[in-house]
Amino acid sequence: MVLTATDKAQIAKPFQRSKNDTGSPEVQIALLTARIVGLTEHLKIYKRDFHTRYGLTKLVSQRRRLLLYLKRTNPECYQGVIKDLDIRG
Repeated sequence: MVLTATDKAQIAKPFQRSKNDTGSPEVQIALLTARIVGLTEHLKIYKRDFHTRYGLTKLVSQRRRLLLYLKRTNPECYQGVIKDLDIRG
């Protein structure tokens, strides 16, 4: 699944700190989550697609590092992002 510019804008809008914010950790986590969900759905169909699986593990690791950074710097925002994106049961 490829995210178009309009898809990215819709995903990022609730998490933006300002109108043109695209780089804050909250926005990056939201965009990574959307990509992770898409790749997970792809891998449910194509179980032997190991190149995609490798890319998925890289995205999950990147999101994990961003979440740890956000937890360390802004715990309240971290809790909000976790709740809004329904990450970590």
